[in-house]
Amino acid sequence: MKEQPITALIDHTLLKPEATPIQIEQLCTEARRYGFAAVCVNPVYVSRAVRALAGSGVRVATVTGFPLGASGRRAKLAETQIVIEEGAVEVDTVIAIGLLKGGEYAAVYDELSALSELCHRSGVVLKVIIETALLEREEKILACLLAKAAGADFVKTSTGFSTGGATLEDVELMRRVVGPHMGVKAAGGIRTLADAQAMVQAGANRLGTSAGVKIAEALVVGK
Repeated sequence: MKEQPITALIDHTLLKPEATPIQIEQLCTEARRYGFAAVCVNPVYVSRAVRALAGSGVRVATVTGFPLGASGRRAKLAETQIVIEEGAVEVDTVIAIGLLKGGEYAAVYDELSALSELCHRSGVVLKVIIETALLEREEKILACLLAKAAGADFVKTSTGFSTGGATLEDVELMRRVVGPHMGVKAAGGIRTLADAQAMVQAGANRLGTSAGVKIAEALVVGK
């Protein structure tokens, strides 16, 4: 099987609260130009991104329960249903971090399972952000196992809004835990081509970054 170019693994991301409509349009234009896997935008911009990317092959991803993971199960499900109706085909949701750390694993699993069922009913990819910077090693393992058991498509390192982003150690651990077939998304702090390549080597098969253009241009220069 031919290896995908690294640009095809990038979720071109703009989740800052001050992001403007013009910046989202630019994000979509760049994603078309460089052939990124997806754009990742806040829910308010999902329908706009869907229109901007129609016919391009670039997917529209969004976030729910973001960035804290602390909205209730009903709220996460409702938010996810809305963004699916508006055209998102990938949803990056934040795990209930406090419940996980508090040992309420059944509640975490039940929420993820319900989200997975909702997404898959519409052919939507579910990525579970575990926020590795806030977890101990055992908690990272448990989060990955719960996401996998619940039927999620990816586990993802970080929101980019907490105390740290993706590390090679965490990506390697997540890949070992979920095995070769589930997705692993590295996000947070991926700023250069070397960063991106290292994350892929560690086991990531999707990269969330706001530096997609810089990475793509470095790839061209390096040829």
